[in-house]
Amino acid sequence: MSVNDLFKQELKVVNLGLKSFYSDLKSQGVTTVQVNWKPKAGGKKNMLSLLSKINKVKQS
Repeated sequence: MSVNDLFKQELKVVNLGLKSFYSDLKSQGVTTVQVNWKPKAGGKKNMLSLLSKINKVKQS
């Protein structure tokens, strides 16, 4: 399959970002799914480190 063949197929989207992007695609008839995902601990490295330590204690 060539790259140009991709443009001839129906667009199907999995959106992990802004809900407005999902809404705009839906309003244009695009098959799309919204995934409500957020990074663990809000992506804060210090909080991730603390959560990792807690998980290690729980597994012991």
